[in-house]
Order: sequence, then structure tokens, then C-alpha cells
Amino acid sequence: MNDKERKKAILDLLQNRVSVISGSKIAEMMGVTRQVIIKDIALLRASGYDIIATPKGYTMRRKKGVRAIFAVRHTEDEIEKELSLIVRNGGRVLDVIVEHPLYGEIKGNLNIETQEDVKRFLTRMKTAHAKPLLTLSEGIHLHTVEADNRKILDKIREELEKEGFLMTGE
Repeated sequence: MNDKERKKAILDLLQNRVSVISGSKIAEMMGVTRQVIIKDIALLRASGYDIIATPKGYTMRRKKGVRAIFAVRHTEDEIEKELSLIVRNGGRVLDVIVEHPLYGEIKGNLNIETQEDVKRFLTRMKTAHAKPLLTLSEGIHLHTVEADNRKILDKIREELEKEGFLMTGE
């Protein structure tokens, strides 16, 4: 299989999968090293394919509805409350974005859509002894949230505002 055929096979694999697949597993399936897969994924992303790298592997972003970006501010201790509020109301938290004085925009893929995803994220953060991106920006950050319809996004906005998380132009 040449490079072009392999990239097409990787793309087909990701487009037809619902769950993530590890780079090692793809490498095994394609008969190449994981490093080759990392390069292929980077080239596919550069070509415009919306491939997401998660701690568990790769997946493609599937547009499931409408999106909004929410500017929020809260402490590290309130992460669970904020994420749970969003998923409980039917939202999917696609990412977190902070503005850094040296690097500009820093974005982390989250892909959180269930309460179980929230718990898994918090556990990973704790076991990795990792600090969330909001610590780089005094708690100010953005989330891209996806939902099945605008009404759900409006409800999430309302709930974020009610809890004091939503930043407004005031």
C-alpha cells in the first residue's frame, strides 16, 4: 500500500467509525509504525479533514447540530459543575480555548458529551497531576458547545448565566 492509498484507508476508517481508535491500532492495521500514522494524520488534517486527537486515539468530528462559543469564567474547583451543567442540558463540549500572552490562542479538544465523560476527564486531570488551561488565564476561557438545536444552546446559555459562569459584555 503506497502513501496515498494508506491515507485514503485511514480516512475511510475514521469516517466509518463511531468511537476513537488508537494510532497504534491503525498502525497495526496498516502494517506501518505509529510514527507513520502520526505523519499521515497530520497531513490529512493539513488537507482540511477535521480529525481529532484524543488521549484514547483518533476520531473525526461529526457535525451533529448547531454550535455556539461560550465565554466563561470560573475556578478550577467549579469545572465539574460547569461541564455537568452543559451535558445535563443536552450540550457537547467540543473544546476549551484560552488566550495566552506569549502563544496566543491555546486550544484543547475535550469532546465531552456525557456525565461519564465529565468524570473521566476529571479523573485523567487528577491522575496526570495536570492543571486545566483555565489556570493560564485567571479562569477565563471559551468552550465550543454543540447541540441538536438552537433551543438547547439557548437553555445552556441561560443556565451558565444563572450560575455566574457566563461572561457578558457588561
